[in-house]
Amino acid sequence: MQANHPIHGYRIARGTRASTSLLWLGLTIVMVLASLPWWGESSWMREFVEISCYFIFAMMWNLLAGYGGMVSIGQQAFFGLGGYAMLALGNFWGVNPFVGVLLGAVLAGLISIPVSRIAFRLQGGYFAIATWVISEVFRLTVANISAVGGGSGTTLTALRGIDKATRESVTYWMALACVVASVALVYLFLRSKRGLALLAIRDNEVAARSQGIAVDRMKLAVYAVSAFGAGLAGALYFVGNLRISPDAAFSVNWTAFAIFMVVIGGIGRIEGPLVGALVFWALNKVFSDYGSWYLIGLGLIAIVTTIFFKQGLWGFVQQRWGWCLFPTSRRLVPSERPAFNAAPAASAALAFNAHPE
Repeated sequence: MQANHPIHGYRIARGTRASTSLLWLGLTIVMVLASLPWWGESSWMREFVEISCYFIFAMMWNLLAGYGGMVSIGQQAFFGLGGYAMLALGNFWGVNPFVGVLLGAVLAGLISIPVSRIAFRLQGGYFAIATWVISEVFRLTVANISAVGGGSGTTLTALRGIDKATRESVTYWMALACVVASVALVYLFLRSKRGLALLAIRDNEVAARSQGIAVDRMKLAVYAVSAFGAGLAGALYFVGNLRISPDAAFSVNWTAFAIFMVVIGGIGRIEGPLVGALVFWALNKVFSDYGSWYLIGLGLIAIVTTIFFKQGLWGFVQQRWGWCLFPTSRRLVPSERPAFNAAPAASAALAFNAHPE
């Protein structure tokens, strides 16, 4: 690439010293968290699994809407499908529920492909409403299937032969692995050429199509990946919860909470869902007993954030101090080893700018 040629004295950079240091810090935290079952309490593991489900679901919504520009309020459809697929595989076909978590996510991703043919016929607000309607169709369908408990739901019985300590430890490790894998895959995707294509589609779909980007194929891929992640979060959540019902699995609150987390943390940033999930979890633990006032409080917090921190809490931090845990943008920076003829090149550039004709 010409910008990397030493004669110009510049190079393309993505990461920073801060991001490298934070990467090693993150790896250290992951290693410490991996040892939690040996020294921590079981309640801590259950809390972590809950936070992980919030985060993964919000991360996938952010990928779909924040990076892909496809605002959906029906992603709970795939959350519920992942949970019910895991339960059906475990209770009726004898599949290990921990294996069923991954299979349920795959099934949710596969179902999203024919669903997208319906949803992608609409744009903007119509697309968002269509996704909600599709989710309600899935909820009503599952509620009429007596084999999985109908409208009252049922219990995951496939884990009866596993003792509580082992079940909680394996669920915890799986949640940790899913979080790390989700962050890594989204980050690597956004750093690739396909990530640039996705951003181009979000900013101007017509212009992206005119530049030869396969818009329809890219949107389908992102929609399927987002559905896979939502199904993964749903299956993981109900493995830890041990009980599922249509109203709990397909509740629109899942998407509403994901939107809250992404808006609070910062839409279009990988760090946004992480910050938002931690804030939401803390608010949920402290104020959830206040009933409807708790929901009103969440709405007021979201309003205040959008007014005073339009790019979210992490967006404010990034603008104020320049912190970036997962840098995906490309920057042109001076080369650490200036070329011998960099000064003449700079002089020529100044002369050209002074006399462009």
